Amino acid sequence: MSADPRHETLVRTWISHRVQFVLLAMLLCRAPGYAQLGPKPPCGKEPIPPYPGLDDSASVKSWSKSDFGPDWRPPACTGWAAVGFTTLVTTVARFRHTSEAEGLLRHIGAISELAGMRYWSTTHKRWQTLIVDSYALTDLQPAQRRQDFTPDEMKEGKLLYFEQVDNLSGKSVYRMHIAEASAERLVFDVENVSTVRYLFIPLLHPGEMQSIYFLDRESENVWRYYNIVRSGKTANQLIAGNEASWINRAVAFYRYLAGIPADQEPPAAR
Repeated sequence: MSADPRHETLVRTWISHRVQFVLLAMLLCRAPGYAQLGPKPPCGKEPIPPYPGLDDSASVKSWSKSDFGPDWRPPACTGWAAVGFTTLVTTVARFRHTSEAEGLLRHIGAISELAGMRYWSTTHKRWQTLIVDSYALTDLQPAQRRQDFTPDEMKEGKLLYFEQVDNLSGKSVYRMHIAEASAERLVFDVENVSTVRYLFIPLLHPGEMQSIYFLDRESENVWRYYNIVRSGKTANQLIAGNEASWINRAVAFYRYLAGIPADQEPPAAR
């Protein structure tokens, strides 16, 4: 006996609707959970990505805009108001450091010692100098050079300015903000206050290149390191699509801060 055509139609319709409902439910359930997988600094909760082992290399990740959509909202504790990004890289690590927080502050404030820092150039496939020159400034005027910043100057809430000569983009002025400074935790952020250019082409307008660093004491001789580097969503698209270069630049600074040779093999990304 053949089945009733009307009954078969009703069954197919019911199945189709159920499948659509299940798929929609999966997407709705996935969306908020997936958003939680974005970078989360150590601000009262366990960070994402998590810290690697003490003897492991730094964990470095370049995040894709397709993961979050065009209007990714930075975690509140970064203090960043603008949404979205062109490039977004996190570097997470543990490292040994025998001096107190004051020693780390002195190292961070030694702006002139950044000159000569090396990184792996993915374009030239070799180690190259990343920062040609670097010096502290008395204010945001590039002509006002001064000695390196001292730990006594690097108090919570302090704004400090410096200028760097990059191997590709030339001179740019940056602002360093000391968000927290205690014996157990250091937090500071950096952003450009002058336009970053390449061959006279504007790449990043003021405030479009931001980085923030969280350093937390884990034990007497061990510190945790968490860094986010972001270029703004309206940055020149010439800088997009070269995540490996951003990774290597971020790792170069981590190695400098942790006392690891910046050009130590292997490079973070080739």
